[in-house]
Amino acid sequence: MTRGTLRIYLGAAPGVGKTYAALDEAHRRAERGTDVVVGFVETHSRPRTTAMLDGLETIPRQIIEYRGGSFTEMDLDAILTRHPDVAFVDELAHTNIPGSRHTKRWHDVQDLLTAGIDVISTVNIQHLESLNDVVETITGVPQRETVPDDVVRRADQVELVDMAPEALRRRMAHGNIYTPEKIDAALANYFRVGNLTALRELALLWLAGKVDDQLDRYRTDHGIAGTWETRERVVVALTGGPEGDTLIRRASRIAARSKGADLLAVHVARSDGLTGADPSALARQRTLTESLGGSYHQVIGDDVPTALLDFARAANATQLVLGASRRGRLAHIISPGIGVTTTSLSGPIDVHLVTHSEAWGHKPAPADAEDETPHLLRRASWRLPSSRAALEPRRRIIATLLTLALVPALTAGLTAIRGTFSLSTEMLAYLLITVTVALVGGFGPALLCAIASSLLLNYYFTPPVNAWTIADGDNVLALTGFVLVASLVSRVVSTSARRYGQAVRASAEAATLSTLAGSVLRGEDALPALLSQAQETFGMTSVTLLERTDDTQAGDEWHPVMTVGTVPPAAGHSTAAGDAHPDGERPDGERVHIPVRDDLCLALTGRPLPAADRRILTAFAAQAAVALDQHRLRAAAAEAAPIAAADKVRTALLTAVSHDLRTPLAAAKAAISGLRGPGITLTDEDQAELLATADESLDKLTRLVENLLDMSRLQAGALSVFPRPIGLDDIVPPALDEIGPPAGKINVQVPDDLPAVHADPALLERVIVNLVANALRHAPADTPPIITASALAGRVELRVIDRGPGIPRAEHDHVFQPFQRLGDHDNTTGVGLGLALSRGLTEAMGGTLTPDETPGGGLTMVLSLPAVATPATAPPDTPAQPAAWTPEPSVDL
Repeated sequence: MTRGTLRIYLGAAPGVGKTYAALDEAHRRAERGTDVVVGFVETHSRPRTTAMLDGLETIPRQIIEYRGGSFTEMDLDAILTRHPDVAFVDELAHTNIPGSRHTKRWHDVQDLLTAGIDVISTVNIQHLESLNDVVETITGVPQRETVPDDVVRRADQVELVDMAPEALRRRMAHGNIYTPEKIDAALANYFRVGNLTALRELALLWLAGKVDDQLDRYRTDHGIAGTWETRERVVVALTGGPEGDTLIRRASRIAARSKGADLLAVHVARSDGLTGADPSALARQRTLTESLGGSYHQVIGDDVPTALLDFARAANATQLVLGASRRGRLAHIISPGIGVTTTSLSGPIDVHLVTHSEAWGHKPAPADAEDETPHLLRRASWRLPSSRAALEPRRRIIATLLTLALVPALTAGLTAIRGTFSLSTEMLAYLLITVTVALVGGFGPALLCAIASSLLLNYYFTPPVNAWTIADGDNVLALTGFVLVASLVSRVVSTSARRYGQAVRASAEAATLSTLAGSVLRGEDALPALLSQAQETFGMTSVTLLERTDDTQAGDEWHPVMTVGTVPPAAGHSTAAGDAHPDGERPDGERVHIPVRDDLCLALTGRPLPAADRRILTAFAAQAAVALDQHRLRAAAAEAAPIAAADKVRTALLTAVSHDLRTPLAAAKAAISGLRGPGITLTDEDQAELLATADESLDKLTRLVENLLDMSRLQAGALSVFPRPIGLDDIVPPALDEIGPPAGKINVQVPDDLPAVHADPALLERVIVNLVANALRHAPADTPPIITASALAGRVELRVIDRGPGIPRAEHDHVFQPFQRLGDHDNTTGVGLGLALSRGLTEAMGGTLTPDETPGGGLTMVLSLPAVATPATAPPDTPAQPAAWTPEPSVDL
């Protein structure tokens, strides 16, 4: 019997439309004449999903009695007896009721597939076994119903039902997923934008891995050996040498630059087993690879480049990381090495050759030798090239050795075959050696070679031979020309080397000046970095920016503004003006002073500097002065900012208070004047009304003054906070009572089982009063605000939700500025302190207050406070006779 096929619709979260899409596929197959039945479906009372069942045959559910309760499950036997072509089975990760044939529904699906029935099913990403703990970390909701990843991976087709987080939240707000009483709690907890975004990424990455497996199978089945760059895969080659750790970390960083990239480490062992690799080193490197999320592989091959590339192509790798060769330079002359050979044969695979301490036969310096090196010289730094443009001494020595070796050798060879070549040919041979020596060592060694060659030509090959005399005048001219040509070629080579050195230094100076100019244009506070760069560029022990201070008692003194490096005790920086030598070096030759302006000087301690370095050092000094001025201007601006802010607040306060203090005072004054006015007869009702008006006005004035005082204390850092454990159910009712009759229509949904919060009760009540009053001011009359609360990840969140005009997302931060009102606020009441004060009080209690958009329109203020930790209790054992059994929910809200 042919096994059935499994098609799974994968979703990132509940409500994305998996069941709807699966039922749509069932209708499509039924319309083609396929025998389709619905084995089990969970519509969650969603009208659109329920409507999709019309026209499809549904197998009645099986009723199972369990410990006094009746439960329904999929009737597996009925489906097997019916034996349709296709069966739709919803919720693949579902746990069956005890007493069913199998514990899990996916076991039932395996029976249907074995019977030759094609199955369409659904599953959410949070139910995959490998992602269970990841999802719990993200959402804070444990998922107890899981399905092994292998079950889903072995499905013939997996289709992702995708939806943007914002669209899913809108679907939730419109009531298309949960019932109205669950919407606010769901949006505040599991269905946060961040949670949904993370779950969506998990689903996409997991499905990408399955698609990758399918692609590998396709390439294998069709014999495709070329690299398809569908996904970044970085292969690092390991030899078991000490450089392996460096290569693995480097490859890991390369892989980390691409989302979802794979890291593979491979070691090529010889077929005879004589690898020469250290097994313990390979084991350690394997552990390191796996700790970085990679995989370790070992292949057999005598030709290492071929074996590496075969593995890389089989893994569809895009990049290959190799260590630079540890062989010496002589070995490279004989054979190009594995790195060069691999690069030449790699084709579309990018090859990275990574240097390390073992490369090119170099060994790291012993620790004791390193300790003898001054600290400055051990620093990895970039310096200006030497201004002296002559060839390196090493090249001169090599050229001299070539002269001493090649000239006698050529003389001996030509003497052995004397008479075979003419004098002109012999002179050309000596000239070739002279030119070679000139190219290597410049003018001096080449001139020596030319003179030696001319003397040997004269003695051994110019008639009369074996004598220093020359019989033919033409030979005299030829030897003279030989010396001149050799000298001119040597001079050209030496001049070229000098010009090259000058060009390198000019390029380095230009790069340095470009860096300095860039810091000026960017306005960076670059004084420390600038002095450090000067120290490294010129190889000095310390660099100090000195400033002259005018002290009438002690005279002009130079004081250090900033110092980088180590200043020798003998080179103190506080010197009299007459002791400084800004135009040159100090007598001890260890201090160099570069004057910047009359009151600034750049002092360098260390080696004497040549005159050629002073030009670029002057640019450093000028930039140091600019950086110092910028630093001080920024500091002055930072000091002035609070003053400007205070002035702004004071101006706004005076503007607001001029109206808001006067209004309640005027009302109270008018009420009291009416009560005391002579000749006015008032009824008891009129007197009560005037007294109520005065009382209400004075209450408003009291609240305004309290808010102003608290805001001033917050800004001064003098607000006293006395936090203690308190339940929200003890705070919300008194806060609503303080607001008065308008709060009676507010919908309060605060669970009784919420943990207590750590807060100051009086301040928390003030915050809630301000938030609710703000929501009442903007909520439509027929849609009162809603107060909900929930616990998540050690915090308790209180949400005040209104359906008013809302605030644009770009203005969310501005709403907390004191003494301002946004365009959708009532500009006739309040001084704009409520939300600013509420955030300040909340943060003083260790909480946060953030605005959020209400799905469907409006503003939601989210007040988050730390929950009081309760001692963890072990879960109770399963009772022997539970009253009833209920399946675990897909999402615990």
